[in-house]
Amino acid sequence: MKTVYKFQVFFCLTLIVLITSSFVSKPKIGLSIGNVAPELAFNNPKGEEIKLSSLRGQFVLIDFWASWCGPCRKENKNVVKTYQTYKDKSFTNGEGFTVYNVSLDTNPKKWEKAILKDKLEWNNHVSDLKRPAEGAMLYQVRGIPSNFLIDGDGIIIAKNLRGETLDQALEKHLKK
Repeated sequence: MKTVYKFQVFFCLTLIVLITSSFVSKPKIGLSIGNVAPELAFNNPKGEEIKLSSLRGQFVLIDFWASWCGPCRKENKNVVKTYQTYKDKSFTNGEGFTVYNVSLDTNPKKWEKAILKDKLEWNNHVSDLKRPAEGAMLYQVRGIPSNFLIDGDGIIIAKNLRGETLDQALEKHLKK
């Protein structure tokens, strides 16, 4: 009799856990803060595909820019400085910081030259080399520079950070 009772209790508890877990909402994919950032998958200058999701576990700045964009090139100096400061830091839910550069360039030679000239030392440079750029359309980018900061779980935690505001946003999430 005790075995049957234990089984019934176990069964009821299992059923409760299964039912309540179906009501726990997962963050939806979208462009609002708190949403999971939509997947991006484009080629780097060598023709190799890099998926945004391959960077999970790190804090990532999804940075939309172009070699022909003066404000973008000026902001690159700030992004490089921030990258050098935070690339090896531990965050509340991520290890390290990197940049996923999405270029709106259509000319591969100008794109590659700008990467070298601006000393964009991270490896995640991508573009579809199309006009309009698919990534910019997916992220509803209306002007550049434009960016999204995502945490180690791929959740958007901030948007359109420039200069010191990017550093301040990262500082808030450093592991103490």
